[in-house]
Amino acid sequence: QVQLVESGGGLVQAGGSLRLSCAASGRTFSNYVAGWFRQAPGKEREFVARIYWSGSSTYSTDSVKGRFTISRDNAKKTVYLQMNSLKPEDTAVYYCVASSRIALGPRAHLVSEWDYWGQGTQVTVSS
Repeated sequence: QVQLVESGGGLVQAGGSLRLSCAASGRTFSNYVAGWFRQAPGKEREFVARIYWSGSSTYSTDSVKGRFTISRDNAKKTVYLQMNSLKPEDTAVYYCVASSRIALGPRAHLVSEWDYWGQGTQVTVSS
């Protein structure tokens, strides 16, 4: 069992930066693939990025490539999402997720592939 708690959301102007953190509980968190989704008002949840347990493999959706960076510290049981050059269209509730699957390729975009979800943290980018 894994529990996830996000923090670091807030209000920022376009072009600014935020770093989201996700604190995990559970002894085997280091075995899980971790990631982030987001959901804007009136839209479906959207995959943002994922990172494998070793931290050596990351993957992010095209709309955030070059701006967002996912990382993890297994000793601290924490996953991070560094968000730079933020745009108003990045406004959403951001969810930390974890999956017990060994690997996630293109299926990482599917909500059903992720076993655990945090409660979400709001990110608002003003123009």
